[in-house]
Amino acid sequence: MNERAYAVARLVAPRLHARFSSHRDLDRGPGAVAVDTIPDVGAIETMIDTVFWASLRREEGYVPKISLAFLAPADTDDPLVLERSLPLDPAVLTRVSPAVERPGIHLGVAYLEGELRVWGTARSIPMHCFVAEVVEPGLIVVKHRRGREAAKFVNVAVLEGDRIKVIDEQASALPDCPTVLRTLLGFEPADVREPGAGSREPRLLDDGGSRIPAPVTRTDVLVQLAVSMRAHRRGGLLIVTPPGSDAWRDSIVQPITYVVSPAFAELANLVERGGGRDAQRQWEDSLARAVDAVAGLTAVDGATLMTSKYEVLAFGAKIVRRRGQPQVEQMTVTEPIESNAPVVINPTAFGGTRHLSAAQFVHDQRDSVALVAGQDGHFTVFAWSPGEDMVHAHRVETLLL
Repeated sequence: MNERAYAVARLVAPRLHARFSSHRDLDRGPGAVAVDTIPDVGAIETMIDTVFWASLRREEGYVPKISLAFLAPADTDDPLVLERSLPLDPAVLTRVSPAVERPGIHLGVAYLEGELRVWGTARSIPMHCFVAEVVEPGLIVVKHRRGREAAKFVNVAVLEGDRIKVIDEQASALPDCPTVLRTLLGFEPADVREPGAGSREPRLLDDGGSRIPAPVTRTDVLVQLAVSMRAHRRGGLLIVTPPGSDAWRDSIVQPITYVVSPAFAELANLVERGGGRDAQRQWEDSLARAVDAVAGLTAVDGATLMTSKYEVLAFGAKIVRRRGQPQVEQMTVTEPIESNAPVVINPTAFGGTRHLSAAQFVHDQRDSVALVAGQDGHFTVFAWSPGEDMVHAHRVETLLL
């Protein structure tokens, strides 16, 4: 028995092995998952155990930022291979963590002569490759990349101390599931691609902070906005409304202090234009700055309003119940993790003023979606569910880590 054994690693390893093993049949052809990139139960337990204890250490006062990927040097492009591999040990990982803390760099782990060892670093990894990443002390996210073009990392499980949250891949089958939730789960509807966004046009998706080019879809920008809103840690409320309509004004206290006229369209223009091959990096940087600029507006007290074409209409707006509409008294709350059951509650019992305001707005403006970031890191997507005939609050912070 390992004297530093992390009990959660033992409990979750068989479930994660079953999940990653099921990926073998998901893809065929170039880039498909290889059997050799699926760790056995023992390897999963050891990797999670080691990275957990490493997360509780300090290197010159800094929290180690480490990402372990189970793969061999032959499974990646341009690997950095050490002449002498390193033992998979918390102290060793802590010492090398400053070299690999930048987003997109993974420590490669594989069986060498029957023992799990760290052989070097990798920047590109195959689809469905097992990755265990330190988010903060005691908080570990297990993820993989899903999709050949998107190269998007999808969270599989979040382990926080003694809490285990395994993402429910079937959550996208919920009635009236918002497309932004489907994107976060790794399922991208083909019918939401932006006009003119061909398969070679880049987009920006989150990989723990890294920027990855792939085709732009409507909900991808919302994912990026959600990540940025959560990152500023001030809390925020973003309302997404249909373009070409002023109905949203009926749910806002007048006069509005911060109306944007004309509508701020930098983000809309960037998404519409896309990035060409010659200017891809410049386009990615511009898109990242535009996303952060809009997300920054949500830190101002009140709601930021934006059309589904990413045109910013106002910020710092105060939400009010629409004339003739009743006060919202119940809503459904779900979280896309296994064994989570929907609950119907009064919005006043869920979160604070932002959450109540978002629920009321969506209740009154049923063709809108509200994204709420809490100061505590929680994140909720509010959408109207015709099937349930009420507001549905989707807790999604486990997908954004």
